Amino acid sequence: MSKAKPDPKSDKISPDLDTPTDLPNEAVTKVSAALNTLLADAFALYLKTKNFHWHVSGRHFHDYHLMLDEQSDAIFATTDQLAERVRKIGGVTLKSISQVSKLQTIKDNNEDYVPPREMLRELMEDNKHIAAAMRKARNLADEHGDAATASILENFIDETERRTWFLFEASRQEGSNAA
Repeated sequence: MSKAKPDPKSDKISPDLDTPTDLPNEAVTKVSAALNTLLADAFALYLKTKNFHWHVSGRHFHDYHLMLDEQSDAIFATTDQLAERVRKIGGVTLKSISQVSKLQTIKDNNEDYVPPREMLRELMEDNKHIAAAMRKARNLADEHGDAATASILENFIDETERRTWFLFEASRQEGSNAA
């Protein structure tokens, strides 16, 4: 049984959580760290997308409200798979909002009002950022022979690119072919 060595800055792995894996300790540590950052970003993007869903206004309210609700559900659906993948390979995953805030790379938006087009553009950029981070994590998983993590991330990259595309199209200026 491989025992993942905890990063000195993170929690120690309890013997009760020492999941058997054939991945080397280095792979468990690096892939778990990358997945935990993606997980923190997923929670941050989920909440930002919900925030914009709750606060969108204007003439496209109905369409944007529904699209952001659908997108937030899709983002949230990734969280359990990411966290469980960390556990399957023998790592430990997030336990609190404070851990999310320490690891997230998605910036929060606490403005009282954000115009709808700016909301969509900000979410588009955040989704592009997450897709790039997923590609890096996928490559890391590949480097360590973790095909299952790579496969999960391939699907998530495609879903994230779809959200990016929809946000791009919805945020285009009326009557303009350019963004």
